[in-house]
Amino acid sequence: MRFDNLPEWLKWQENLHFTEVDPGLERIGQVWHRLTDSNKLPYTVITVAGTNGKGSSVAMLEAILRAAGYRTGTYTSPHLLNYNERICVNGESCSDEEICQSFGRIDAVRDDISLTYFEFATLAAVDIFCQKKLDVVILEVGMGGRLDAVNLFDADIALITPISLDHTMWLGNDREKIAVEKAGVFRENQPIVCSEALPAESMMNYAESLAATCYIAEKDFFVEKRSEQWSWKSDKQTWPDLPLPALVGSYQLQNAAAVLQVIALLNQAEFDIELSSIKQGLQYVKLDGRFQVLAGDIERIFDVTHNHQGACNLADLLIEQTNTGQTHAVLAMLKDKDVNAVIEPLKSVIDHWFVAGLDGSRGMSGELLAEKVKAIVGDNNTSTHHSVEQAYQQAMRGSVLDDRVLIFGSFHTVEAVMRLIPEVFN
Repeated sequence: MRFDNLPEWLKWQENLHFTEVDPGLERIGQVWHRLTDSNKLPYTVITVAGTNGKGSSVAMLEAILRAAGYRTGTYTSPHLLNYNERICVNGESCSDEEICQSFGRIDAVRDDISLTYFEFATLAAVDIFCQKKLDVVILEVGMGGRLDAVNLFDADIALITPISLDHTMWLGNDREKIAVEKAGVFRENQPIVCSEALPAESMMNYAESLAATCYIAEKDFFVEKRSEQWSWKSDKQTWPDLPLPALVGSYQLQNAAAVLQVIALLNQAEFDIELSSIKQGLQYVKLDGRFQVLAGDIERIFDVTHNHQGACNLADLLIEQTNTGQTHAVLAMLKDKDVNAVIEPLKSVIDHWFVAGLDGSRGMSGELLAEKVKAIVGDNNTSTHHSVEQAYQQAMRGSVLDDRVLIFGSFHTVEAVMRLIPEVFN
């Protein structure tokens, strides 16, 4: 085996391919077919694509399925603190040894075919899942859908979360174009669940061309909310008196409704998921970095939001969660993100912006980001810092009792601050 520890494997993978992002299925497909003779995976596959809500949807699906006694695998990206978070079996991250062994199997058959960091991870996840006796695997698309590495594997059910502008450099600069890319995960005669009530027309046209049945929010399944409970209904099924999802945010009900439509489809396909398991999964689901609150004299909020739709949801949450002090933001972003679209919805709920740069080829410098932020919110309440760590430390020093500090803009931003609090995040 080329390396005997995970950090060395990952460092090597970062520079193996000539570019970090290289959409397409030809190279990864060749390696997979060298790795296995079978195109059919030995478990049910649910593929989750969209712009916002993918991680939450995966988490809720997995929590419900595990509560029902099914053996699950989840593949998500990016990770927050440990690479192993990407590949989980029954809610537990796979070990360094399991991942290294899979990398070794992939490397042994790829010959001169180079793979990106993400492609290596995708192959390793599915390879590891094939070594286990799993019932269902949930695969989260990394970017887009049609040319994403995850799309090498056929979805038995495709779940499409809300779609908005993101990754426009690769996916297109309007919602209809982006939706076509997301729709690439659809398969002929296989069901599709859309969590939006008004899906893009281009997506629906593509589904129709595949004779794939679409289940659309507020058309094929419905939510009735009553105080601290809600009910889910379709023409075939009613689940009453459900607890609200443990994940914070009213928009999580939209994600949960689509998740329950997937559960209903699984039950039609000979799964047996009872109401008690649905309630348990919704009550106990957890997901780091999604309006994750760390209480204290100065409250800290961690959120990986990095696009317009997410920023609108975040602004609503900050308003809903009443606060008597000021709100300070620690912000760092990748350079392919639309800064204006993120700042505009939040400018009225943030009192001071502590702006920092992110390292790496995709990171935006603190100076450039601060320039963009100042153009929207003004110079007086914006400060520039070399690193996320420095920005966070300054934000905490500038805060007093009952203030709150919001850390957001990227997974990398949230990760950097979490690493400064090892007694909580380890």
